[in-house]
Amino acid sequence: MKQILSGLLAGALFGAGLAVSGMTDPNKVLAFLTLDSNWDPALLLVLASAVITSAIGYTVVNRRAAPLFDRNFHLPAKTTLDRRLLGGAAIFGVGWGVAGFCPGPAIVAALTLDIRAWLFLPAFVLGMVIYEVFLLPKAAPQA
Repeated sequence: MKQILSGLLAGALFGAGLAVSGMTDPNKVLAFLTLDSNWDPALLLVLASAVITSAIGYTVVNRRAAPLFDRNFHLPAKTTLDRRLLGGAAIFGVGWGVAGFCPGPAIVAALTLDIRAWLFLPAFVLGMVIYEVFLLPKAAPQA
């Protein structure tokens, strides 16, 4: 139960930060990605704040033997860059640049009844389904 509550709290804090910073508005994101006279550096400030916060968080967490609400840390098994990771990042970036949304801000914007988010989210879910069905490496059969 503590894991669920801590996840809920972290998600709510993240969503509130997105809303307060204006990052749930795709026009604000696209104003950063479009380098013209309407360029808006707000996303750069949000990203810098996230990197600084993460660096501090990892410094504190790396001193602990275990997380507060679990037995051990769950870190990614892969630590190398490969074609699939870079390709996925590129597809994510193009989608973000076209729509002005990434998943977190889209979910927060949907909660504010933003029709653009309601158009984005089904496409996002479809992309996940396509990956799961067609692209995810199938596990070897168990003997």
